[in-house]
Amino acid sequence: MGSRKCRSCLSSLLILLALWSVTVNILLYFPNGQISYASSNKLTNYVWYFEGICFSGVMMLIVAAVLLVLESDNNYKCCRSENCSKKYMTLLSMIFSALGIAFSGYSLVMSTLGLVQGPYCQTLNGWEYAFEGTAGRFLTDSSLWVQCLEPAHVVEWNIILFSILITLSGLQVIICLIRVVIQLSIILCGTYSIIIQPGII
Repeated sequence: MGSRKCRSCLSSLLILLALWSVTVNILLYFPNGQISYASSNKLTNYVWYFEGICFSGVMMLIVAAVLLVLESDNNYKCCRSENCSKKYMTLLSMIFSALGIAFSGYSLVMSTLGLVQGPYCQTLNGWEYAFEGTAGRFLTDSSLWVQCLEPAHVVEWNIILFSILITLSGLQVIICLIRVVIQLSIILCGTYSIIIQPGII
C-alpha cells in the first residue's frame, strides 16, 4: 500500500511538472511579453521543437494520467487471478514510465541545445545567432550579451527559461527512473511472481 501511494505521489508530481513545462515553453515565444517576434519568426529555432509544450508537457500529462489509472485498486481485475492482474498492471506501468523517460529526455536534450546555441537576435550584422560558435561560453560571460540589440534582454530571457525547462525535464527523467526501479523491484522481489504458473488462470 505504501509503495502504491508513493508511486501515485510521483505521478501527481509529473502532472505538476508537465503543466509548468507547458507554461515556460509558451513564454519562450514572447520575449519580454511581445508577440511580434513570434509572428515574424524571429525566435530561436529550438522553440519550434515544442519540447516543453508537447513532450515534457502534453505527452507527460498523458503518461502521468495513465500511470494514475494503472495504480488504481479497480484495475487489478484484468485476469481471473489477482496475481496475473498485478503483474500486467506493473508491466504496463513500467512501459509508460519508460515512455516518460523518452519524452522528458527529448525535452532535456532540445532545451540544452537551445540554451547552448543562444538566442536568435538582431546584431550590428542583422538577425543571426550571435553566440552559435561560442560553445556556450557566452553563458558565463555577460559582457557578450550586448551583441544582441533586439529583442531587449533576450539573452537573459532565453537563459532563464531554457534553464527552467532543463530543470523540469530533468526532474521528470529522475521521477520516471525512480518509478522504473520501484516497478522492477516489485516484479523481482514482490509478493507475486512475474511468471504465470500453470493452473493459476
